[in-house]
Amino acid sequence: MKIGLFFGTFNPVHVGHMAIAGHMAEFTDLEQVWMVVTPHNPHKPAGALLQDHHRFELVRLAIGDYRKLKPSKVEFSLPKPSYTINTLTHLSEEFPDHQFNLIMGSDNLTTFMKWKNWEEIIKYHSLYVYPRPGHEGGELKNHPKVVMVDAPRMDVSSTFIREAIKNKKDIRFLLPESVYSYIDEMNFYKK
Repeated sequence: MKIGLFFGTFNPVHVGHMAIAGHMAEFTDLEQVWMVVTPHNPHKPAGALLQDHHRFELVRLAIGDYRKLKPSKVEFSLPKPSYTINTLTHLSEEFPDHQFNLIMGSDNLTTFMKWKNWEEIIKYHSLYVYPRPGHEGGELKNHPKVVMVDAPRMDVSSTFIREAIKNKKDIRFLLPESVYSYIDEMNFYKK
């Protein structure tokens, strides 16, 4: 199976994330998209980052019964800090029949050559790149393993949502309904 890995802290997952994941699942040759919840980096302050299991639950709720998307907590059990090359190696060994590819924004493609073992990643895995304002993708955008995807552009961020909740704004239309309900019920991001 051809799988796209969409990494993120998803703190919280929002309609922008879901639009990109859904677009990749429906309008590319990827058969499934795994939304990989990245764990808290122990070398950085936690700040407003929800605990790993809560962020995974938000992604699980956002996906619901849509079978082309799958929540993944694979990085929760891998050594920290999490490097993409290690996650790809682990998944390729655990699921040898799957072909894993990365989903990233054009802003990340611009700095991709700074990633650990980036040459090895791009040798064995394709990069499905969605547009980000102000970033064309840099010198790798025409690489044969890079697939530029004209996914919807939504200028919404998890930071904006957290701030809005803290400031008592109603942001229900920026989150999947199940995610909004869980955040509201648990009183997340209100402090």
